Amino acid sequence: MLTGKGDGVKARIFAEENKKWWTLAAVSFGLFMIMLDNTIVNVALPTIQRSLHLRVSELEWVVAGYALTFGALMLTGGKLADLFGRRAMFVAGLAVFTLSSLACGLAGGASLLIAARIVQGVGAALMNPSTLSIITVTFPPKQRGTAIGIWAGVSALALAIGPLAGGLITEHINWNWIFFINVPIGALAIVAAFAFIEESRDTSAEQRPDAPGLFTSALGLFALSYALIEANTYGWTSGRILAAFVVAAVSLAGFVALERRQRLPMLDLSLFRNRGFAGANTVMLLVGLAMFGVFFYVSLYLQQILRYSPVKAGASFLPWTVLIILLAPFAGRLSDRFGSRPFVSGGMVVLTGSLYLFSRMGMHESFWGLLPAMILGGVGMGVSMAPTTAAAMHSVRADKAGVGSAVLNSMRQIGGSLGIAVMGAIVAASVPGAAGARQPVDFLNGFHHALETGSIITIAGAVVAAATLHHARSRPQQQQAGEPAFPEVA
Repeated sequence: MLTGKGDGVKARIFAEENKKWWTLAAVSFGLFMIMLDNTIVNVALPTIQRSLHLRVSELEWVVAGYALTFGALMLTGGKLADLFGRRAMFVAGLAVFTLSSLACGLAGGASLLIAARIVQGVGAALMNPSTLSIITVTFPPKQRGTAIGIWAGVSALALAIGPLAGGLITEHINWNWIFFINVPIGALAIVAAFAFIEESRDTSAEQRPDAPGLFTSALGLFALSYALIEANTYGWTSGRILAAFVVAAVSLAGFVALERRQRLPMLDLSLFRNRGFAGANTVMLLVGLAMFGVFFYVSLYLQQILRYSPVKAGASFLPWTVLIILLAPFAGRLSDRFGSRPFVSGGMVVLTGSLYLFSRMGMHESFWGLLPAMILGGVGMGVSMAPTTAAAMHSVRADKAGVGSAVLNSMRQIGGSLGIAVMGAIVAASVPGAAGARQPVDFLNGFHHALETGSIITIAGAVVAAATLHHARSRPQQQQAGEPAFPEVA
């Protein structure tokens, strides 16, 4: 009899342990779609530009519009996940993302494609915060870094598959299918979510959406991105560009003032009292600021300057993305033992080396000339990204995981949308006219300046990580005992 009871307990423990990993698989499957979309689109950009006759600024909006909406709404997505349920928002985001992907594939002009990409950003903003918060509430702190490392590795698999798949689809089928492919993936992910993910929400306090905070932050970020992307079209001193900068400054200042006074703010500024959380988010902002623009313009460089086919351009990114897959889980596991600082600061230094090498490239580089920069980029991001994420998530209580993960991902996406705009402004300043491909020397000069700027940003990230992330380490006993997650106040 005792043996039977003991076997039953063991079976329950085994089933519960098993379900955690199936939950991780389900959320990673959904995230796979977002990451696949990012890398497939980058490789297809020159083909989309030729097919729809897009200006460079319109091409930037195809990427920046998605990243901007994603970043601006992610805090609200995290809030809604805590309020209405993390699985519910995850599934809702999947549905919106899947349907808008269909609309992207059917787009026949710039306006519809950009609008559909913006709606894709809405779906991603609803879905993405829920992935990390589901992991945080499902796994105990001692396993959380490992789970986040696997999550990062699986999403990196999409990054690895994306460029080559995008090249193959664009070259041998049609660019529209880079979006159509999301439809079956999204449908399967919705089924997996209902099958394996348990519902969870924040029950610690009253929750409600922060409409004033959402409006002021979205308006400010859109105005700033608009000013940076369109400045070279209308002139930096034109009335509309100066007005956009003023609207951005007033709106973002208003957002901060509102969040300090709101009883239930969209952005809980008390989270930033923890030095580890503040440092991890600053690093993520700087990574987005540097790397989104880099990926955008390296893709153009490979196809418009080096004349690579879409397939060859996609294959060129494989060393970078495969190294992220191999290193991210290992780095996440080690960060549980040794803390995040050495991995993040060291990885950002390596990433700086990658961008510096790219900034020295000319008009006739071979694949072997590209390879060292690709390898350094993969090592740098593979070593630093999972520990950065783990540092931020270890610094928030489990019941605030939705908002905490939303802040982190929002920082990356906001940095990315602004990074594309900033890099675009730098490149455009060196390119007379709209089409850099017609004047390769001018484009290459702007490309070099943009990559040099990116390397300065990543080295700044290394400094921030070294100064702040020594506080960010998992404290299992503290978290399990329900103690506050903000013991260190900067």
